[in-house]
Amino acid sequence: MSDQAPKRLNKYISDTGLCSRREADKLIEQKRVSVNNHPPELGTKIGPNDIVKVDGKIVGAVAKDKSDRVYIVYNKPIGITCTTERHVKGNIIDAIGHKARIFPVGRLDKPSEGLIILTSDGDIVNKILRAENAHDKEYEVTVNQPISERFVKRMARGVPILGTVTKPCVVKPTGKNTFTIILTQGLNRQIRRMCEFLGYEVTKLKRTRIMHLELKALKPGQWRNLTQHELTTLQNAVKASSKTAPSN
Repeated sequence: MSDQAPKRLNKYISDTGLCSRREADKLIEQKRVSVNNHPPELGTKIGPNDIVKVDGKIVGAVAKDKSDRVYIVYNKPIGITCTTERHVKGNIIDAIGHKARIFPVGRLDKPSEGLIILTSDGDIVNKILRAENAHDKEYEVTVNQPISERFVKRMARGVPILGTVTKPCVVKPTGKNTFTIILTQGLNRQIRRMCEFLGYEVTKLKRTRIMHLELKALKPGQWRNLTQHELTTLQNAVKASSKTAPSN
């Protein structure tokens, strides 16, 4: 039966909701994982009778229909750090205080605010994070000086940062110093770096949408569960996506 098919160790750990696959690989490398009380290798396959432990605690298989998974959207305030490391002051996990073990899908910089997804479903994290899946993310941006037509066109066309040229994107002015931008990439501090290249400094950055998920009435610091319709739409949108994130 397919339910009993061996599963790669990092996927097994990720599927339990403990962390993402990439983080699971780190746990394995740090010798914090055991399989049947022995240290495993990265590519170890897990069968139905294997016992997997992380930091000495058994992690068990999860419901096949994912009914035990958590999916929430959070309006991250400025100053909160998108890390699961609990020793970091102002970490997102302590800020939310959810009873389930959840982790963020992607990141928002500490000085940025707005929409971020958190979940206990490691499988969906990897699918969403793949850049080639081209999932829209929309932001409201304020910069330190009036924006020009040249600025808007250059931002939309793509600028060189981090050894590459950003993909074409949608940029619309909304005021003297403000604009919205829709990205399908997730380069490190992408919008801030793009603006810096053109001689502008971002003074406020707020993510308002990820795919079909929007902030709407969610106030900074508030979170809510995805509705069943939102979850179904999300799962359908990433259904064809590759399950593994690319290596850097």
